[in-house]
Amino acid sequence: MSIALDVPLARSAPSSVSPRPALSMQIVSPELWDRTIAQFDEACQEQLYTFAKTRWPSVEHEPVLFWRGSEVVGGSLMMIQPLPMRLSALAVAKWGPMLARADHPDRLDIYAQMVDALVADYAVKRRLMLSVLPRASLSAFNAEYDHLTHRGFARGSELGFPNRYIVNLRLSDEEQRKSFEQKWRYHLKKSEKEGLAFEHGPAARLPEFAALYEKMLDRKKFADHSAYETVPALMAMPNETLRPELFFVRHAGEVIAGAIIFKAGDRAVYLYGATNDRALPLRAGYFMHWHIIRWLRDNTPARWYDLGGTDGFHGLHQFKKGMVGDAGVIQPVPPVANYAAHWWPRLAGNAAFFGRDSLQKLKREIDRRRGDRAKPDQKRDEADASE
Repeated sequence: MSIALDVPLARSAPSSVSPRPALSMQIVSPELWDRTIAQFDEACQEQLYTFAKTRWPSVEHEPVLFWRGSEVVGGSLMMIQPLPMRLSALAVAKWGPMLARADHPDRLDIYAQMVDALVADYAVKRRLMLSVLPRASLSAFNAEYDHLTHRGFARGSELGFPNRYIVNLRLSDEEQRKSFEQKWRYHLKKSEKEGLAFEHGPAARLPEFAALYEKMLDRKKFADHSAYETVPALMAMPNETLRPELFFVRHAGEVIAGAIIFKAGDRAVYLYGATNDRALPLRAGYFMHWHIIRWLRDNTPARWYDLGGTDGFHGLHQFKKGMVGDAGVIQPVPPVANYAAHWWPRLAGNAAFFGRDSLQKLKREIDRRRGDRAKPDQKRDEADASE
């Protein structure tokens, strides 16, 4: 799965080497960007140009790499979002800036220097509001978000149900099963007696998953606000590391469940899942995720499996919490952190975020009132608990 790079990535260096050279910043081509971050520990689909150009086609995308000497140490796909009447603009880094090596001994110093460079260019020089959303931490203390707040960034928008459910992939089969909550283990054992078969499918089977996914949305009456429209472009990527994987569960010759998994970096991510009406009584979801965990452990360098959030559904909370078990973590995505060096981009940016958040709240309320939509039933205090 290793892909040859056009640029060398930084490796851990002895702590005695000092002083550290300052970082340099360079906007690169989309093609070089995607190829380079394929080898980043903190690579994620939202930072892919292939994903972003489809998900957010109306914004300008600037892939920025950070160099220390001759080595790439990190990067961020910056999205420049014009505000109404083009009176100002936002510079957005979602899940960025990323580190090339998450375990680099200078990781926090590198992160701080990347943030300083973004502030200098986008907030000071270009007079934009800089908006940064770090990824969820693996511990209760989010060092990146803490740095942003101390750097002068203001607390911005936050998710209604921010917790991410993250499974530890570096366990033996025995350790992993022991980690699952007892009820989750019980359902997994039941599923293994149902004659189910697990399949790893090629990208050519995407139409098969799509049909399953569309039927599931109709059956469960979910309002789909996801980025599913990006899937065809992602599955068509020639880069094997960045291209998501397809998995299926079959019973009595029929495919009853499927999943799309992003596997690059140190955190594999559950992007989409789909089931038919036969999957639930057969507990196909338990069977499928168990085998996905094992496949990721044995076929990728990923250390964690991010199951995503719950969108406010109690059943998803229970299912994912049981899978995370004792060895995984449940931690929240922090609020957006905003920085403006001048009063006008601060005023315009805050107004834009207020308008966006108000519109999203209205859409959620409309979905909640519709009789043909599934209604979130998870309690907020339940989501806030890092269990």
